Amino acid sequence: MYRDHTKVIQIGNKKIGGGNPILIQSMTNTKTEDVQATVEQILALEAAGCDIIRCAVPTMEAAKALKEIKKQIHIPLVADIHFDYRLAIAAMENGADKIRINPGNIGSTERIKAVVDVAKERNIPIRVGVNSGSLEKELVEKYHGVTAEGLVESALDKVHIIEELGYDNLVISIKSSDVMMCARAHELIAEQTSYPLHVGITEAGTLYSGNIKSAIGLGIILYQGIGDTIRVSLTGAPLEEIKSARRILKTLGLRKGGVEVVSCPTCGRTQIDLIGLANKVETMVQDIPLDIKVAVMGCVVNGPGEAKEADIGIAGGVGVGLLIKGGEIVKKVPEDQLLDTLREELMNWDSNKTQK
Repeated sequence: MYRDHTKVIQIGNKKIGGGNPILIQSMTNTKTEDVQATVEQILALEAAGCDIIRCAVPTMEAAKALKEIKKQIHIPLVADIHFDYRLAIAAMENGADKIRINPGNIGSTERIKAVVDVAKERNIPIRVGVNSGSLEKELVEKYHGVTAEGLVESALDKVHIIEELGYDNLVISIKSSDVMMCARAHELIAEQTSYPLHVGITEAGTLYSGNIKSAIGLGIILYQGIGDTIRVSLTGAPLEEIKSARRILKTLGLRKGGVEVVSCPTCGRTQIDLIGLANKVETMVQDIPLDIKVAVMGCVVNGPGEAKEADIGIAGGVGVGLLIKGGEIVKKVPEDQLLDTLREELMNWDSNKTQK
């Protein structure tokens, strides 16, 4: 499942590729020029589990702000550059650990070379990014539309430009809002290069639709062992991207840590507010640093059996509920004390012991 032959790239204090853990990225939505607001957002993202952060650098003021931002954060900082090669150079001079560019919109070969020369001098990785929304006209015509094949050709063409300048400290990203096109593009490019790949479904959408598209797209790609860093792109708060990315990786068995909550669908046997209880449990456990599965079941008839695969669970009934460990009923609890009982059990959980 692991594409462990990819080139190892050092980004600040993190390594990607070569079988290293898949890292989670996000992007700030503050004005990068506003150092305080940007730092505050990055620190919150760090606490939520963000491994690498990217900031837009549309102005020289933003490029210079990276220096102060960098002093106050603890994860690698990536500068997102479009059009102006001078911003890429300034970003690297002010502490960016990686830059993201599209050589196709940076300008002449001389300008690309100027960027590459500084990256080479400072050993700063370059992420070469292509997007289905800006695929070159000639490739659209060649492939009769925007296609996975066209995206891959575009990405490799841009990589070759930088390689010809004597630099191969590179990461590649191919983004599309079309889930299946994006998956196919990653399958194709994984066969043709060993550079690390940053994976994401671009313009995925709102919290609801974006999470669905990202889970499907990233799931298809990551399950094939493709991908070294990921971003869940959502129209919403960046913190939601981190929560979703962590859950995707955990669901695929690619990351440990964090309580997983499973709950049964409601049915005619449900005699409690299962939806409300499950939501309360999920909120309660989000900051508990355990790598376990918690089941929330709606009835005392099937609950114990259905909770067997969980480490611990609760099952509700009229007036009374059950605490379940390892599929066995260990305690009857008044219904209104189920949540508090579960919280107490989790806070006293010993991961080194079999919980029975």
